[in-house]
Amino acid sequence: MGDILSLLAGGFATAGTPVNLMWAFIGCALGTAIGVLPGIGPAVTVAMLLPITAQVEPTASMIFFAGIYYGAMYGGSTTSILLNTPGETGTMVTALEGFKMAKNGRAGAALATSAIGSFVAGTIATALVTLFAPVVAKYAVLLGPPEYFCLMLLAFTTVSAVLGKSTLRGMTALFIGISMGLVGIDQISGAARYTGGIPEFFDGIEVVLVAVGLFAVGETLYTALYEGRVESQMNAMGKVHMTPTEWRRSWPAWLRGTALGFPFGTIPAGGSEIPTFLSYATERKISKHPGEFGTIGAIEGVAGPEAANNAAVTATLVPLLTLGIPTSVTAAILLSALQNYGINAGPQLFQTSSGLVWALIASLYIGNVMLLVLNLPMVGLWVKLLKIPRPQLYAGILIFATVGVYGMRQSAFDLYLMWGLGLLGVLMRRFDFPTAPVIVGLILGPLAEAQLRNAMSIGEGKWTVFIERPMSLTLLLIVAAVLVVPKAVRWTKARAAAG
Repeated sequence: MGDILSLLAGGFATAGTPVNLMWAFIGCALGTAIGVLPGIGPAVTVAMLLPITAQVEPTASMIFFAGIYYGAMYGGSTTSILLNTPGETGTMVTALEGFKMAKNGRAGAALATSAIGSFVAGTIATALVTLFAPVVAKYAVLLGPPEYFCLMLLAFTTVSAVLGKSTLRGMTALFIGISMGLVGIDQISGAARYTGGIPEFFDGIEVVLVAVGLFAVGETLYTALYEGRVESQMNAMGKVHMTPTEWRRSWPAWLRGTALGFPFGTIPAGGSEIPTFLSYATERKISKHPGEFGTIGAIEGVAGPEAANNAAVTATLVPLLTLGIPTSVTAAILLSALQNYGINAGPQLFQTSSGLVWALIASLYIGNVMLLVLNLPMVGLWVKLLKIPRPQLYAGILIFATVGVYGMRQSAFDLYLMWGLGLLGVLMRRFDFPTAPVIVGLILGPLAEAQLRNAMSIGEGKWTVFIERPMSLTLLLIVAAVLVVPKAVRWTKARAAAG
């Protein structure tokens, strides 16, 4: 423990130099701005800036990139809450309750719980990275393909069962997402699948494109079509701060979100999306105010997922630094940035580049404080977005969405696809299908398929491989419980009422 604290103190000495503080601040500010713009995201930004920082010293460069990564998670929640337009896939769940709160004049409270929750989760997760990085990574290695597949199965069932009015509609939305995820080149055989001979489909369908199409474009078109028929208080302006009741309801959700997010960040099982959905499912299940979910907006539905998101993002550093395994797209680009400097991430990194590792960890503490200072005073400024008249606001969203999606691959085909998905979003909203399971299926479908094939290879083609291993069997039993228990409880209640 003493060794860790002395190493961390050395890291603070390095990260606290004026040059490194400047890089951390630029990274945080740029990351927040990037997060606010839908469709760009930290992975694209870090990739674009890789050539620029080739002239910069490695420690400063990694601090800068970590600031962008962190800041984008803060910024992504802003547009999710105010415009129902997730800037990042990890902030999609925030839109579910945050946008409802904004429409009911509680945008300030939603933004405040998001910023403070991100700070709390980020700080706790950074402390855990400091203390347990090698230990957690050692245990994460023990999970094999059968366990990963069962973990994703659990994510599928919890998300589809909890979102939307009916499990059937949730499952239908999930299968739409999984079928989209299967489009492209098969990773194992190399054959093109479900592409219809369209070259743009060979690389698969971009998650960000689908998120922007379903959420941003779908919301805008739905509003344009049904504006006169839907009662809306979109421009209602409320307090910028949280009330004591909102504080009381938020802090347990922050802690639960952090506890869910951190373990998921350390394992390559879909980045920050699973824990945010699981956190939302948990908050919805245990809330004392279930009637607020999906109607006026429940603050726990913003607080928990935001904390889970930031804890997971911080935790990705554990496998990245100790094993050289990136568990998200941005982590993969951070790994390539390290390799550009001739630094190999892995178990030896703490010995060979100890100064860089501890400066990077110290910069996370500093970046967390910077982001809180940057974001909390600006809550009032972000809420003023709601003062913009509705037609101009939605026109702006469509311009941002179009520029963001076109900027990814400079492809006109992507724009047609985005508008097509926007129309699908309108239909799903009109007939009360939840859109979030589509994204979960799209992200986790290909990962689940790869893990299933690997698991079957290990089991030599036998399905029993999933019940022979204790961890995967436990996860399968939890999946069964998630599907059966709620129905059994409802059936018992119905019988009792009838009796």
